[in-house]
Amino acid sequence: MKKNEKNPEAESFNVDLEGLPKHRQIFETLRHEIMLGRYTANQRIPSEAQLVRKFGVSRPTASRALRDLQSAGFLERRPGSGTYLRHGAIPHTGTFGLLIPGLGTTEIFNPICTEISRCAQAEGFGILWGDSSDQDLETRSRRAEELCRQYVQRKVAGVFFEPLELTSGREEINRHITETLIQNHIPVVLLDRDLCQFPERSPFDMVGIDNFAAGFRAASHLLKLGAKRIRFLARPGSAPTVELRIAGIREALARTGTIPEESWTAYGDPADEKFVQTLIRGTGSKRVDALICANDITAATLIRTFSFLEIKVPADVRLVSFDDVKYATLLSPPLTTIHQPCRDIGTTAVHVMLQRLKDPNMPPQQILLDAPLVVRKSCGAEK
Repeated sequence: MKKNEKNPEAESFNVDLEGLPKHRQIFETLRHEIMLGRYTANQRIPSEAQLVRKFGVSRPTASRALRDLQSAGFLERRPGSGTYLRHGAIPHTGTFGLLIPGLGTTEIFNPICTEISRCAQAEGFGILWGDSSDQDLETRSRRAEELCRQYVQRKVAGVFFEPLELTSGREEINRHITETLIQNHIPVVLLDRDLCQFPERSPFDMVGIDNFAAGFRAASHLLKLGAKRIRFLARPGSAPTVELRIAGIREALARTGTIPEESWTAYGDPADEKFVQTLIRGTGSKRVDALICANDITAATLIRTFSFLEIKVPADVRLVSFDDVKYATLLSPPLTTIHQPCRDIGTTAVHVMLQRLKDPNMPPQQILLDAPLVVRKSCGAEK
């Protein structure tokens, strides 16, 4: 952070005030002091005269900052008495818990969690990073439930939760975890996926990408390149996001009058050569000419299997995927994929959690961010 000579105290709030108007510098400094719990309900806030001396500004500038804080719901000004912290304006403070079974195995969650940590700490909250990741899916499930119990014991202010996928009994485990947290008055923000299968919705806040639009975008791109026989591949037990992507692909096919292969959605192991041969063969007289994979790890495994079977990408089959992980550019050929805006997901998740803490009774929010297609060689076209 850049040092602010006018207000060195701001350094402790991890806020860059450089370049902001002076009234906004006062606003942000007082807001962070409030968020950090440095004032109690109905406690008097520094007067205009005190702010003038502290920040070296004019009285109208100090007055504007207080008015802005009042408009934002933090303060109430009592004629003849002064300015006070409004009752109920202080949000919960304390610690948030991260319950991310895919952390360490699904690349997108590392930057998402890093951004959640940064934003939460800027608002005065600590972060607990519990390890619930494991290559063994059954162990991962047990660790997730144990971490949930630990967060309840620690009385965290809220939990960011990535629902389990791929493992057997995941629906019951996910439901048990969320019910345990809610019974202990701990709000939950879901990351990337819902608990319910499409088109159902759970009663929790959720932040992710618009998977329907992303599926539509991926399929439309392949269709424009001339693909006629498109199939979709996912691993068994995949998250509900897969159903949304399939729905988007189906819409793109329908709009162009493209009739999909019979059983065009396939669930199986992309490392299984016999399964992959069946996948490519399709059910008609001609081979599948394009595949959309549920995520980049599936696509990367599939490319490796293709090399054993002497199937060339994109000459024999075009390939598109989801996530845009770092190694997507290192594959041969580089992978065309839907980009996950990880930092935006993390930032938005913290904002949603803070809103939930401020108003526990507000309707559940589903925030779906745009996810662009990054075009590389695997689809047979480049930007």
